[in-house]
Amino acid sequence: MKPVALPLPLRPISFFLNPSYPLFFYQPKPLSQTRVFRVLCSSLQSKPVKVEDAASSSKPEYKPGFLDHLYLNLFRNKLVQEVGWDSEKPGYDGLIEVANRLMMKGRTNSDTREATVRILVSLFPPFLLELYRILITPIGGGKVAAMMVARVTALTCQWLMGTCTVNSVDLPDGTSCRSGVFVDKCKYLEESKCVGICINTCKLPTQNFFKDYMGIPLLMEPNFSDYSCQFKFGVLPPLAEDDIALKEPCLEICPNATRRREVTRGMDVPQCPKA
Repeated sequence: MKPVALPLPLRPISFFLNPSYPLFFYQPKPLSQTRVFRVLCSSLQSKPVKVEDAASSSKPEYKPGFLDHLYLNLFRNKLVQEVGWDSEKPGYDGLIEVANRLMMKGRTNSDTREATVRILVSLFPPFLLELYRILITPIGGGKVAAMMVARVTALTCQWLMGTCTVNSVDLPDGTSCRSGVFVDKCKYLEESKCVGICINTCKLPTQNFFKDYMGIPLLMEPNFSDYSCQFKFGVLPPLAEDDIALKEPCLEICPNATRRREVTRGMDVPQCPKA
């Protein structure tokens, strides 16, 4: 009896062939079984992962939950009460519009900072801040209070800033403790697109609030290149003339800065006029 040569497909499927075995060990199955085998294998194959997808998955975007929406609405209501105006836009977009109106309402940057401090104070029940300053802040030279507010900040403020984590910072006495909060990419800065709004409705008033009402020094170091920010509870901020954040130029994404550059024929603005 002559051996019969079986025709193979022109484009053999890779899972039928193993380089460690000779080709003539392949035993074809009936057509119905082969089709079933193909369906099962194709359903188990994983999709290729792109490099950029893997990189982005290492730092997932923060997804607000139920409590985050409550925090946002509470903060926005206090902001609206101070400004006397509300945006028609819902959610975070409306919050940014009200923050812009807060900047326009103040005759000076100092007025805007004082208004923001009033908003922060109004978020807490009466006497709670005073009790914290009297009872908690003195413990351990202030380190316990600084570490506590760092953890609370990381837990309750991600709806505003985005993903953030508690980290260790160096203190003025030469020691270090986990009283820092690192914001990967500040959503508030990214959405407001303004150095001045960051400085006058976030950085400076927040520093003043913790120092004056809770007795905790705070230094905030925003990075206007990658939009990250480092909170350092327990560290005094520098004088205004020595704070490099107050000398930052406008962001490239700032719409007002774009219009100013068009008017001045591309001349660089040395400092954000709103800062």
